[in-house]
Amino acid sequence: MDLQILAGYMAALVIGISLGLIGAGGSILTVPVLVYLLGVEPVLSTAYSLFIVGTTALIGSFDYMRKQLVNYKAAVIFAVPSFIAVFLTRKFLVGAIPETLFSIGSFTITKPIGLMLFFALIMALASFSMIRSGQKKDSAASDESVQPAFNLPMIALEGFVVGVLTGLVGAGGGFLIIPALVLFAKLPMKMAVGTSLLIIAAKSLIGFTGDIGSQPIDWKFLFTFTSLPVVGIFIGAWLTKFISGEKLKKGFGWFVLVMAVYMIYKELTH
Repeated sequence: MDLQILAGYMAALVIGISLGLIGAGGSILTVPVLVYLLGVEPVLSTAYSLFIVGTTALIGSFDYMRKQLVNYKAAVIFAVPSFIAVFLTRKFLVGAIPETLFSIGSFTITKPIGLMLFFALIMALASFSMIRSGQKKDSAASDESVQPAFNLPMIALEGFVVGVLTGLVGAGGGFLIIPALVLFAKLPMKMAVGTSLLIIAAKSLIGFTGDIGSQPIDWKFLFTFTSLPVVGIFIGAWLTKFISGEKLKKGFGWFVLVMAVYMIYKELTH
């Protein structure tokens, strides 16, 4: 097997491990892995990412459900506008984006390049969120005795925004969902992670249905690739017994930032 392809499948395992350890972050690597290591076309890779991330998050959420660390009310309030946004984005908005966005002389930004640049920007924002949350631990977020208190309009609004971003770039959005649940629903961190995984699973898989019939999906490849993050999420959950999630999140944030800078450089210079 080609070393680059092998690296792509190993990275798939890392995606699951990250989700299992910190509940977010791993899905932000799915599109870059598919595009740069496995040669999948950028628009198709965002569709694949929805299925991969959704399936992995769904399986990961089962353990949180078993431990009663999922707030279903918050999940529904956040997820309903997110469902609508991600499905409409995949069904109508992505297809409506022109193949050539703009040109300046001989420099042309095409739809695939534009999506990858936008994705890199989202990665950079995600990295700052992870670095910051890895540096300091919010006492309110870590206090398991804090009672949920729902800011319904803000939860719904953020759900819609995250849905649009998920539809455009195929990322689960855990780096946005978890802080929103902590801030606007007053959920403790562990419950926010569990609730986030369920939301990511539902909206990603619903969003993927908008691509069935409009994208040339290689189901054999998709199921094979998805099996590795699924294995990884169980490994990550086991590793939480030995590794500090906060420290890992900071290190992973720096890695994601480097990846974002590399993507911007590669897309603007190739």
